[in-house]
Amino acid sequence: MSDDARRAAESDRDEDVERSLSGLRLLAEAGTVLGSSLDPEDVLHRLARLMVPALADWCVANYVSEHVRRVAVVHRDPNVEAPTSLLGTLPDPDPLASTPLERMLAGEGPLVFTETSEATSALGRAHRELTEALGTCTEILVPLRARRRVLGGLVLVRTTRDRPVTDDELVLLEDLAHRAGLALDNARLYSAQRDAAQNFQRALLPDLPFLEHVQLAARYAPAQEGVEVGGDWYDAFILPDGAVTLTVGDVSGHDLSAAVQMSKLQSMLRTLAWEHQEPPSAIMRRLDGLLEYFSAHTATAVYGRLERDSAGGPLVFHWANAGHFPPLLITAEGTTRFLPHGEDVLLGVGVDWERDDARAKLPSGATLLLYTDGLVERRGEDVDRGMVRLRQQAALFAGEPPADLCDGLLSQMSDSSEDDVVLLAVRAP
Repeated sequence: MSDDARRAAESDRDEDVERSLSGLRLLAEAGTVLGSSLDPEDVLHRLARLMVPALADWCVANYVSEHVRRVAVVHRDPNVEAPTSLLGTLPDPDPLASTPLERMLAGEGPLVFTETSEATSALGRAHRELTEALGTCTEILVPLRARRRVLGGLVLVRTTRDRPVTDDELVLLEDLAHRAGLALDNARLYSAQRDAAQNFQRALLPDLPFLEHVQLAARYAPAQEGVEVGGDWYDAFILPDGAVTLTVGDVSGHDLSAAVQMSKLQSMLRTLAWEHQEPPSAIMRRLDGLLEYFSAHTATAVYGRLERDSAGGPLVFHWANAGHFPPLLITAEGTTRFLPHGEDVLLGVGVDWERDDARAKLPSGATLLLYTDGLVERRGEDVDRGMVRLRQQAALFAGEPPADLCDGLLSQMSDSSEDDVVLLAVRAP
């Protein structure tokens, strides 16, 4: 073998080795990307970014649920973006059409096209509109399948002819598609379970009673995407003796089981409060006794009665606190202070605990706020900082109606929460 032939053979071997290493690196990165999110559309967006520029000049990711959604278009040139009008829900596939995109969504692929095919359907025309906007020469269409159904698809586009598609690349894309399909299926199942738990939890939250001269507002906000639902709840209703119960609590756990246990605890507390119009501490002790037999979960809660000591007198909040964050009192002038009295151990740790009651008068125009830990706790941050932040933000909304106060606190404090948030606010006349 001549020296030139030997050098050419060595160069070919080096290129083969480099291609193999690049493929392995891409598979390793894909494993990281696919395991980093439980949101289907986010998974597809990350996967599209991984394809560019390693395998394509630009890439589009489609997600299939009730309809086909174009969720991401990624171009190697960061200054090139697809028109926003081309993103979002696409026309449904036409079973009688055989455009490349419809064939991919039917499960065929990977498919390689080097010539523009005729757009014989609304879906095909929508795809043609995108390729005309960004340019195309070679298209690789890869379906993402799991459990015999197509959950999405990638369209990898090369805009020049100097990058022909190789057999090794198609094998690599098939491997990536298999992994991505499994990741999409897991994300879809997780989202379905999370949504079911959230809907179940929302359905259990009560309507607030109408109170003459007293304003009530409540909010429930699920945790940010990718975090399981918790067991937070609120409750308020009028007792036979005319007092109004106010309750906010949080059952341990972050799954559908926690939501179920929350509903049981809420029902038990309602029943006890209605049948035994006793001080809140006595109601909490009775609840401890029931939890010992009917639930393995623990919970924190503030349970109280809103009442008047005398006709025409100020409103009084009479409460017991089982391991929960203290209520916040916000005066009409914007002064804020926590009500730390009556704090005891959480519910469900035994029946022998003596619990204390606390009382506080609500000044005219003041707002009492009950809340759960998701409002003030952040990972890696001392909880005292969250408590200070709550007082500062509450002071800014002191003059607003309770509903606006709750909305304002949620918008300012819950965007990075890793737990559910419940708020219950009452404004004294």
